[in-house]
Amino acid sequence: MSENILNEIAAYAKERVEILKEDMPLKIIKLECGRITRTKIDDALSGEIPVFEGEFYKAIAKEGLSLIAELKKASPSKGVLSKDFSYLSKGVAYEVAGADCISCVTEPKWFLGSEEMVQRIKREVEVPILRKDFIVDEYQLYQSKIQGADAVLLIAAILEPEELEYFIKVCNVIKLDALVETHSKEEIDKALKAGARIIGVNNRNLKDFTVDTGVALKLRESVPEDILYVAESGISTALDASRAALAGADAILVGEVLVKKDNFMDLIRDMKTAGKSEA
Repeated sequence: MSENILNEIAAYAKERVEILKEDMPLKIIKLECGRITRTKIDDALSGEIPVFEGEFYKAIAKEGLSLIAELKKASPSKGVLSKDFSYLSKGVAYEVAGADCISCVTEPKWFLGSEEMVQRIKREVEVPILRKDFIVDEYQLYQSKIQGADAVLLIAAILEPEELEYFIKVCNVIKLDALVETHSKEEIDKALKAGARIIGVNNRNLKDFTVDTGVALKLRESVPEDILYVAESGISTALDASRAALAGADAILVGEVLVKKDNFMDLIRDMKTAGKSEA
């Protein structure tokens, strides 16, 4: 693994997309996505594009602190998080415990995810699904929509400004919410200029996977009040949830601790209660 883990993962994501295109070219998957959404995608992209605010957006925007519970089997920094990982049963349990959304990490090499996760979990739960991967090509947006995702993660650090803006436009056209992930004020500004309506601040530095739980709280003031704000990574207790709510977060994204903890359903409920009391 190189010093800049993010670049290595992004490069591998591009390789994955090229393999996918051999089986189903971009033109074909775009047509299929257009059929599902009843949209002439190229025509829509060339015209005025209304902002889309779907079920994921609404789940984050509702009163109180929303919780996005994440499904991931492994991470580059910690390796396998759970040997007996059943994302279907855990996803259902997340919903029962009160999670507002479920994040599926589909990256296969470092996170041991799969592109089938979204499709399968979507059949089992009613809450919105976020496909969390390293999106480097518009192909993955059409793929995500076809698989049933309600939202996708766009990482500001691996996309050029014009790419990020274009991907957000595509999301608006095919009716996908976009959570734009940032780690600095500069990246927040980049996301805002690109048209982001939901901005996440990751406490984890994706270049080396170190975590500073103060990052998201410090950067809250850099995001306008009319933009939804999500605090990500390193949130592991009800107190952390309370602090995020006090700082003005609309939602928290919680992953590793829920995957590893036996009584994760109690933790979700405790976090939701703490967030509600501080909202």
